[in-house]
Amino acid sequence: MRKIILFSTMFLGSLVFAQQTQVVGGDKDVHGCKASAGYTYSQIKNDCVRVFEQKIKLKEVSSDKSYTTSTAVIFSKNMKKAEIFIPDGSANSIILDRQGKNKVWKSGKHIKDSYVLVPYKKTGYQIKKNDVVIYQ
Repeated sequence: MRKIILFSTMFLGSLVFAQQTQVVGGDKDVHGCKASAGYTYSQIKNDCVRVFEQKIKLKEVSSDKSYTTSTAVIFSKNMKKAEIFIPDGSANSIILDRQGKNKVWKSGKHIKDSYVLVPYKKTGYQIKKNDVVIYQ
């Protein structure tokens, strides 16, 4: 009888404990991306991505903060669109459109600040916000 009571108490205790603990990665946004696991939604890929795992990563040029941030760039397959992930922005990402045959991508007039992505040196890129380089 004592064994049954002991096992019952342990079982009920484990159920109470399981309900109080929160599962890491249990949060999802409207696209199903788990922010706590580092995922954010990419409009170009139409999928959840980890910004820090992308091939093209840029570092903040200057900051008045005690830390620096980084961002990533994702291009569409035809290279006509570029998606940038600005940590301080109100949106998770901003879509830039290529202007003609030039290798310059610009934000539309529908957003307050002007963002431009341009090639930098041989293999890099720069992001300018209102004509000031913020990432490279």
